[in-house]
Amino acid sequence: MAVLGITIALLVWVATLLVISIWKQIYNSWNLPPGPFPLPILGNIFQLDLKDIPKSFTKLAKRFGPVFTLHLGSRRIVVLHGYKAVKEVLLNHKNEFSGRGDIPVFQEYKNKGIIFNNGPTWKDVRRFSLSILRDWGMGKQGNEARIQREAQFLVEELKKTKGQPFDPTFLIGCAPCNVIADILFNKRFDYNDKKCLRLMSLFNENFYLLSTPWIQEKHSQEPMYTMENVSVTLADLFFAGTETTSTTLRYGLLILMKYPEIEEKLHEEIDRVIGPSRVPAVRDRLDMPYMDAVVHEIQRFINLVPSNLPHEATRDTVFQGYVIPKGTVVIPTLDSLLYDSHEFPDPEKFKPEHFLNENGKFKYSDYFKAFSAGKRVCVGEGLARMELFLLLSAILQHFNLKSLVDPKDIDLSPVTVGFGSIPPQFKLCVIPRS
Repeated sequence: MAVLGITIALLVWVATLLVISIWKQIYNSWNLPPGPFPLPILGNIFQLDLKDIPKSFTKLAKRFGPVFTLHLGSRRIVVLHGYKAVKEVLLNHKNEFSGRGDIPVFQEYKNKGIIFNNGPTWKDVRRFSLSILRDWGMGKQGNEARIQREAQFLVEELKKTKGQPFDPTFLIGCAPCNVIADILFNKRFDYNDKKCLRLMSLFNENFYLLSTPWIQEKHSQEPMYTMENVSVTLADLFFAGTETTSTTLRYGLLILMKYPEIEEKLHEEIDRVIGPSRVPAVRDRLDMPYMDAVVHEIQRFINLVPSNLPHEATRDTVFQGYVIPKGTVVIPTLDSLLYDSHEFPDPEKFKPEHFLNENGKFKYSDYFKAFSAGKRVCVGEGLARMELFLLLSAILQHFNLKSLVDPKDIDLSPVTVGFGSIPPQFKLCVIPRS
């Protein structure tokens, strides 16, 4: 029996070596970007820290270069790391890599809506949605008025806290939720509305679900103008218009409590440009370079969607001398731009100076791609930029932020990093300014 057991083990070992050898020959015959050798069936799962995939990508980029290949199971992924590679894919090859790589928790919607749609309808849905939204007044002036109106509601709700500690998750989140609700449904919610709070709770949960590793499947074709497709499109816009902006605002408040000297500079600029009572306006941005720089630095620093949403090659494409086959999932990492140490010295530190020149004026950076770029750029980028500036200005115009702990003890590390960088939960006090 012992001899039989040894013989079986030996045969299994030889068979395993044979499978790996054959797999390696097949793998090496492809003209793919370099990368760690994948095991049969498992791929490169052991080369990734699933609790912090972006950090794994950074380590692999140092070893294999800015364009490298990974396999998750039998699924092939090409990762792009660094300004040159990411910009080239998103802008110079925007048609070839405009597909949407599948995300398992949203498989049901892979041919519907805007965000996760990888079916034949996505271009038409996106174009149609933007056209309708413009017709409904989603222009710059219309959006500014909406945000200014909601900013006043937000200030009144914050006053009701009477300087007592509160969790800002849903109170702050109601403002961007109401702005996008007004655009989509011509409706806003009371800040204690149970339906609104329930929706935001679901949005929070979905943001966590998006951290699940991606799995690719075949696509089926469905018609564009169905009630289900329209519903999913509205849900996409409502989710994206609420969750990303509210998370950024909440994270921003935590950062400012960590650095009260930055908050003080913002108060000085707000008092000088806007004063105590006038509602902040978009035009104020030109005279408030420090606030503009802080808003950009918050987005850069929190690195909200570090690995971007997955793209997919729509055809066999030659890229930097390599062949990327049709159907390959492509990951143009955004954190590799936002944390580029040459463009942003000391990228691990929160420094508004990253976006200020030597004269204290706002300095644009082409590395700032927090909303991605190209065919799949965030449709709500303009709205989000406006909300962040106007809402944060309104909050700081009326309140001082007070931490419940010593600012030195505030930990800015995200609680989890997957698809998104999720901020820690915290409470704060807002003290009315005299």
